[in-house]
Amino acid sequence: MSKRFWDWLILLRPHQWVKNSLIFAGYIFAGNFKLPILQAISDFAFTLAAFLSFCFLSGSVYAINDVVDKEKDRRHPIKRNRPVASGRVSVSEAIALAVTSALLGLVMAIDVAWRNRTPLFLLSAFSYLFWGIVYSFWLKRFIIVDALGVAAGFVLRVVAGCLAIKVAISPWLILCTLLLSLFIAFSKRRHELLLMGNNANSVRSVLGEYSPQLLDTFISVTASMTIMAYSLYTFTAPHILLGDRREPWLMVTIPFVVYGVLRYLYLAYQTDTAGAPEQMLRDKPFVINLILWTLTVISLGLLAR
Repeated sequence: MSKRFWDWLILLRPHQWVKNSLIFAGYIFAGNFKLPILQAISDFAFTLAAFLSFCFLSGSVYAINDVVDKEKDRRHPIKRNRPVASGRVSVSEAIALAVTSALLGLVMAIDVAWRNRTPLFLLSAFSYLFWGIVYSFWLKRFIIVDALGVAAGFVLRVVAGCLAIKVAISPWLILCTLLLSLFIAFSKRRHELLLMGNNANSVRSVLGEYSPQLLDTFISVTASMTIMAYSLYTFTAPHILLGDRREPWLMVTIPFVVYGVLRYLYLAYQTDTAGAPEQMLRDKPFVINLILWTLTVISLGLLAR
């Protein structure tokens, strides 16, 4: 029974739930941690509940995706070890688990929406689940649209985090998330294409439409746009009074973002990390840079007026 439970858990891909941490972006960038202690804790609790809700929802989407892709996954040197593709979990079990996980996620979303009077958060949860199903069955078959579909999932997470605690949704935050996720998606497609070579089309039909040169261009463009969009965002962020001048001091975090993007590029091109982006969190320089960026953003947020 323990082995069976472990296979069910693997099917939900808990190692990829780190992507749902984007839900905390609204809480951090809106500066809700500066609110009176009780309100700050309350908003954090709702954000955490939203995060857990999306963990169940994303787990459901992953399970559905594995059922849809089971035949193609069996031709992949790594994905063939997934529970459904390997036969350790049957299709009926996977579907039952996907439905259960989706219901748990939606129940938690309903609870957050009701307790914090944020019905739009519930709408964002339904939208994410609907997007995941449509992407698994249809969108991922089309070149460029497949990457935009991945990016939409990241954007929906950010939007949901803002709606959960009723903070303004910054268009800059949406743009930066969109571009960064496109950059990651194209990097992953490049890794898959090079790994499978002439057999790439057999494991993901859309890979036949790409080429390494085309993906190199897409990666270069989205990496540059990510850095530029974040830089422009910092110039319009709340200004901080130091001395007798108010300046957009969030721009001092730009070097962290530049390093993070370039480090990601290095790892994507020199290692197999791009195939599983969550493995970036095993790279010490990347993690240290991420921690320093987070601490700097929070520190400046405390000073912002």
